[in-house]
Amino acid sequence: MMPAPRETPIVSHLGAVDPDRFEPAATVHVIDDDPSMRRAISALLRSAGVASCTYESCAEFLRADRPDGLACLMLDVRLPGMSGLDFQAQLAAQGIDLPVVMITGHGDVPMSVQAMKAGAVDFLTKPFRDQDLLDAVNAAIDRHRTWRLTHARTSDLLSRYASLSTREKQVMELVTTGRLNKQAAFDLGLSEITVKLYRASAMKKMKARTLADFVRMAERLQVGAED
Repeated sequence: MMPAPRETPIVSHLGAVDPDRFEPAATVHVIDDDPSMRRAISALLRSAGVASCTYESCAEFLRADRPDGLACLMLDVRLPGMSGLDFQAQLAAQGIDLPVVMITGHGDVPMSVQAMKAGAVDFLTKPFRDQDLLDAVNAAIDRHRTWRLTHARTSDLLSRYASLSTREKQVMELVTTGRLNKQAAFDLGLSEITVKLYRASAMKKMKARTLADFVRMAERLQVGAED
């Protein structure tokens, strides 16, 4: 009996796998309705020391308990029930900040452009090389690391800002938008020395060492932006 002909490989095994490039805590979530593709990607990631979780559909991914930590999403463009592109848009609308690597066997230029405009890190067409997939995953994890760091810093900044009194917030808004102490005092109906005290207290609570630091913090928080 003749052996069945081999299909075109979905992952082309070219290029060395470097496990040191990835962090053990990182997780790659793979959504693809093709079991052989899920197995191949999972095996490749495992060889690089990267944990992965695989899902047959977007619905299964949403139902799952996902580990907290560095992660990215590998998403097939063509999925039953909801396309990868539509799911990418849904994640963004729900505020789920997971960098996406799109994979497809039917890629075309308009589709890849749409995915990249929506924030995808990369767009890979099957069959793709091991190294191309690993490079895309590495870039996606790097992006998630940056997002998490930025979010942590912003949360800390918001926490410090919330600790300010109403007067301290008013003084912060005025002095970080260019008002002199005496002008801020006039605007608030206070003495200049009182404004200086509020300013010093606010800078201490915000951990701003200089006025320039104070201004940058106000810009990040968009203090006074509603005006």
